Amino acid sequence: MLDMIDAGYQDTPGDGLPSAVAEGLGQLVPCDSISFFELDPGHRRCGGHGCVHKPELTPAFWLHYWACPPCSYPERTGDFRSVRKISDYYSQRQWHSSPMYSEYLSHFGVEHELIVCLPAVPGRSLRLLLRRERGDFGERDRLLLALLRPHLEDVYRDSQRRRAGAPRLTARQWELLRLVAAGSSNAEIGRQLCLSEGTVRKHLENIFERLHVSTRTAAVARAFPRRTNLYLPSRARGVDLTQQ
Repeated sequence: MLDMIDAGYQDTPGDGLPSAVAEGLGQLVPCDSISFFELDPGHRRCGGHGCVHKPELTPAFWLHYWACPPCSYPERTGDFRSVRKISDYYSQRQWHSSPMYSEYLSHFGVEHELIVCLPAVPGRSLRLLLRRERGDFGERDRLLLALLRPHLEDVYRDSQRRRAGAPRLTARQWELLRLVAAGSSNAEIGRQLCLSEGTVRKHLENIFERLHVSTRTAAVARAFPRRTNLYLPSRARGVDLTQQ
């Protein structure tokens, strides 16, 4: 598993998950196909390289979306963490008689599906779907995807940052920088992340070194090029991190 994630960090960034990760997942959890895309139920949109919707069938998908538990479970419950599969809700006979299957997914040969959601902006979800035509996924497969989920999120975010030309930082360093961009002092960051001020200062020193900057404002500008420094209070602009 770790080799697969490491390969993802080294792989050329693309629109979705790095190809090395998709290939590794197919070996860890044997399946017929893997899709990764962004779903926006409120606007009835599916985007991304992995979206397999056929234009002539898409209306049927959205017509039955909310009534199909495997599809709408995350939005209906707010649970975007659980790894789910079709057989959590339907027997094979029930699945074949459901409108979502008979009018839409039967055209893609979707008999068994393992569904993983990654964090996305509110109202949307990033979905990783592993599909089989024969043989349901087992609890080992579910547990494996649950363990991999946070690592898949990290490698996906890293890939997107590299694709956009953003600097490579750890998940904790990005978390710290977002708080800096919001104007939080070292003490405030420490309280939110349960860290000492000394630890926060050390993290920021490492961030400065990676970004080749010397001020908080420069770090935010380097990490979030589309954001404005107006997010930083005047006392933080251009001030060395040791003073905060």
